[in-house]
Amino acid sequence: MPLQPFTRNFKDESTHTGFQFTFYCDNCGDGYKTKFIESKSYKKKGLLRKLSKAVSTAGRFTGTGSFSLGYGYESYPPAWHKEHEKAFEKGWNEAIEHFHKCPNCGKHVDDNCWNGQTDLCTKCSPREAIEVAVARSDKMRTDIRAKAAQTEVFTGEVDKRTTLCPECGQPAGEGKFCSECGAPLAQIQCPNCGTPLKPGTKFCNECGKKL
Repeated sequence: MPLQPFTRNFKDESTHTGFQFTFYCDNCGDGYKTKFIESKSYKKKGLLRKLSKAVSTAGRFTGTGSFSLGYGYESYPPAWHKEHEKAFEKGWNEAIEHFHKCPNCGKHVDDNCWNGQTDLCTKCSPREAIEVAVARSDKMRTDIRAKAAQTEVFTGEVDKRTTLCPECGQPAGEGKFCSECGAPLAQIQCPNCGTPLKPGTKFCNECGKKL
């Protein structure tokens, strides 16, 4: 069997000791790893010595219709490559049982991305119950934001004014005493009309009484 995957991406995790492959869902990217198949040829005389010089890395499907062997696979003996092809065919047959081919887009997807009611992948035919739930959630968010926009949630002053010390005329800070000269900043009241006045005021600005 030629090395052509049924999905658009898979990973060849084979080494000189054996063969294993991971096939991925074309939609979500979740993978299915096939069972490990031990190589019968790697124990033969002279093979381990040859393989020790090669760096074994995973071959990858390039996505362009060709299979790219990992570095070091070229140095493996013909017996290993024959085993590799048979193992790939066995892994292919094992993995394909866990995937579905969408007749509309042609992608191979796992059970999570398959709509069994319409026999299409969930990108071509989303599950009705999920779409309804998502639509309801989106509408709920919209309603909450619209309601919140109509609600007054802050009634304080936005502008923050700087208090000037009545003694030195400098910004006095937010304490009870001026941060520059130490003069008290607490308001006083007119003894005649009760109007709040700044410390140091000589006449009430409401009734004119001398303080």
